[in-house]
Amino acid sequence: MQNLKSEQNISFSFCDYQNKHHCQKLIELIDHYMADPMGASKPLSHDEHLNLISGLKNHTFSFVLFITFENNIVGLATCFINFSTFKARYYLNIHDLIILPEYRGKGLGRKLLEKCIDISMERGYCKITLEVREDNKNAQLLYKDLGFKDSDPIMHFWTKIL
Repeated sequence: MQNLKSEQNISFSFCDYQNKHHCQKLIELIDHYMADPMGASKPLSHDEHLNLISGLKNHTFSFVLFITFENNIVGLATCFINFSTFKARYYLNIHDLIILPEYRGKGLGRKLLEKCIDISMERGYCKITLEVREDNKNAQLLYKDLGFKDSDPIMHFWTKIL
């Protein structure tokens, strides 16, 4: 992993859905992620882009956190705030964690995930959840290094496509 030149080159901001540049970067990053081998999908259509922005903007318990490196938005975390009935407290689910391919290997994914952890701790959340593909070994190494692990007992993420 390359060392980052300086912590001053990194900043974070919440997506402002009124800001056209933010919306365009959100779409760009999601489309890159979907086209990535780990996404294995095609980018969203124009109508789906509009639904993405509108849906996130109107989803009361969510936020998109951008990471900026050397004045460029290069990644994001799409986060949803859920509620644990077992802990009677809120928790964070990280749905997407994206760094543009040309910026990977610089520790930016780690910085973005650490910021999500900091936000969760500041807000008093009881846990953070995320999903990771079985074949995404790089992500698994990062997550494990930051204290993520299989739940006890191990849970499975199941899907029913509608």
